[in-house]
Amino acid sequence: MSAKESLVYYELKKHKPWFDEGSSKLLEQRKQAKLRWLQDPSELNGDNLNNIRRETSRHFRKKKREYLKDKIGELAMNSKKKNIRDLYRGLNDLKRGYQLSSNLVKDENCDLLADSHNILNRWKNYFSQLLNVHRVSAVRQTEIHTAEPLVPDPSPFEVESAFAKLKRYKSPGSDQIPAELIQATGEILHSKIQKLIISI
Repeated sequence: MSAKESLVYYELKKHKPWFDEGSSKLLEQRKQAKLRWLQDPSELNGDNLNNIRRETSRHFRKKKREYLKDKIGELAMNSKKKNIRDLYRGLNDLKRGYQLSSNLVKDENCDLLADSHNILNRWKNYFSQLLNVHRVSAVRQTEIHTAEPLVPDPSPFEVESAFAKLKRYKSPGSDQIPAELIQATGEILHSKIQKLIISI
């Protein structure tokens, strides 16, 4: 077993949107200053480390404040323009804060898998069992239950009475056929409409 397989691989943490190239350089300078102070804990290296720490913290606070100011301005603009979707999306992003992301999957024995290779194998096995049916006999015939009970076909009398109950002098529906036209037609059209209803 190789070291890569035995160790769990974690992706690098993504920085905040305000973390730019200048922030990265200051962070690297702070690391180097701390290494120098650890190798030689003199007063000069200690003062240098404290100065760089203050400068880095000041820079981070400034960048974060600018980012939040831009975000608040964007939210205010969305509010003025009545762009509700983007307004609530931005509010949720600001409100959400830190969320722990878990990339864990349970195997067949309900044990947690953290390794990406094992997780991919688990998904592969799951979908092969779910989607690949090898024999026709393995497919069970299941009854299909609908939300509505089975309604019998309408009789010619029911269709006639439904047409008679249509209100006159009302605007037509989406089919653009007024009720007067349906009522004025004879039994031939009514029977054809009944057959159409039954076929549907």
